[in-house]
Amino acid sequence: MSTELLDSPELGEALTAIVRRVRRGQQAMPLVSAYDSLERLWSALMPFLFQRRCGPEDRAIPRNYIHICLNGALATSGLTGPVNEQLRYTTHDFRRIFVTDALRSGLPPHIAARICGHRTVGTTLGYAAIHPEDVINHHRSFIARRRSLRPSEEYREPTAQERQDFLAHFELRKVALGVCARDFGTPCVHEHACIRCPVLRPDPEQMPRLEEIHANLLDRLQEANEQRNEGAKQQS
Repeated sequence: MSTELLDSPELGEALTAIVRRVRRGQQAMPLVSAYDSLERLWSALMPFLFQRRCGPEDRAIPRNYIHICLNGALATSGLTGPVNEQLRYTTHDFRRIFVTDALRSGLPPHIAARICGHRTVGTTLGYAAIHPEDVINHHRSFIARRRSLRPSEEYREPTAQERQDFLAHFELRKVALGVCARDFGTPCVHEHACIRCPVLRPDPEQMPRLEEIHANLLDRLQEANEQRNEGAKQQS
């Protein structure tokens, strides 16, 4: 069974240097056993990448020793945090840095989740540090990619007449009772019977006029009923 590792050229160069140091001129990596402090078990002999020579034998580098080396390197560097405290890193922090860098470089989140062994993409997205400028840059890149797939004539500059027609359309959307929400360039299919049109957006200030129209319609309906009843009596 082979294992594939997705890495950058810089990471590949660092891993190559580590492998050369561990081999010490040999053709294969030394086989060592590592102790899992969480499971409290010794692993089988494996070619662990992070191992060192300890006396007459090779030993896997334990997790606690890695933490000691990281904190020692940070203390020597003199780097501090926002409130001037000493920086401290764990091995898991580098996992988060890797996911953040991979997502910012364009790696799809579901692929990053598969690499990290996460069951859900939400866990992977929680690892990534997404800043507002990242959202803007990625959205612009997405729009640029989408535009590159469509005909270029769709993104040409409009002529002066087209721009004037477009602006005039929105000026003509204002009707007596509010605003017409018709799409640009579409005719009115209701013959401007705005009060019956579903795309009418009534103006709250026109409420008295709407009430007047409603009362007028009720009066006309009542008059029609009275004339119908009068005509029925005459026929009888």
